[in-house]
Amino acid sequence: MDFPAFDLTGQVALVTGAARGLGEAISLALAHAGADVALGLRDVKAPGSVASEVAALGRRVLPLQMDVRRLDQIFQAVEETVKTFGRLDILVNNAGLAPENLAENVREEDFDLTLAVNLKGTFFASQAAGRVMIRQKSGRIINMSSQAGFAALPTESVYCMTKAAIAHLTKCLAVEWGKYNITVNAVAPTFIRTPGTEECLANAEFRADVIERIAGLHRIGEPTDVAGAAVFLASSAASLITGHTILIDGGWTAR
Repeated sequence: MDFPAFDLTGQVALVTGAARGLGEAISLALAHAGADVALGLRDVKAPGSVASEVAALGRRVLPLQMDVRRLDQIFQAVEETVKTFGRLDILVNNAGLAPENLAENVREEDFDLTLAVNLKGTFFASQAAGRVMIRQKSGRIINMSSQAGFAALPTESVYCMTKAAIAHLTKCLAVEWGKYNITVNAVAPTFIRTPGTEECLANAEFRADVIERIAGLHRIGEPTDVAGAAVFLASSAASLITGHTILIDGGWTAR
């Protein structure tokens, strides 16, 4: 009998938005599982500690300038990854943002920015990586959706819309690229303890409401909760899973 394998030794991963938070956690988890990691960074001159942490795990690491609002940087980053490592096996589309505002007050520039990063960036990073994976006849793409794509969050209408779209884009790419042995899946986290959620979770009333709504487990998520799912989806253990979005929400949407 063949047992499930979660080892990524010899694989090459590219993670967008890799400097901190979930991007950092996923990059380190992929490296821990054996993958070499290219780090897509909005500002390569301020990479933080993630590159040295990947290297400390004994993996090759490549910091890259990759602002996903810039298509030239997206395609250049993928090209540099393949040039350096010889292949690209895993893409994690982690870069994202969420300007808060009541729907009646949303500004056009915030609307355009959210779509540019969350949707346009995800699509064209997938396209750039997908072209490489089609040639290889193999690949894993993991997109970042959110529970916000499945449950309405007040003041987050545009963000919710983009994350719902990511879940459906995941299905579309999975169906289109399955014949090339490429799987495309997404993860959809609840509130995770990261620098991006630090301010809102510091509000005692907001935090208590979030913990109550996480109906099954009643705790704030940790970055490793999401990173574990990413490693699973990148591994051969998930080879028959595609077009799926895994909710990592502690039971929020089960209510």
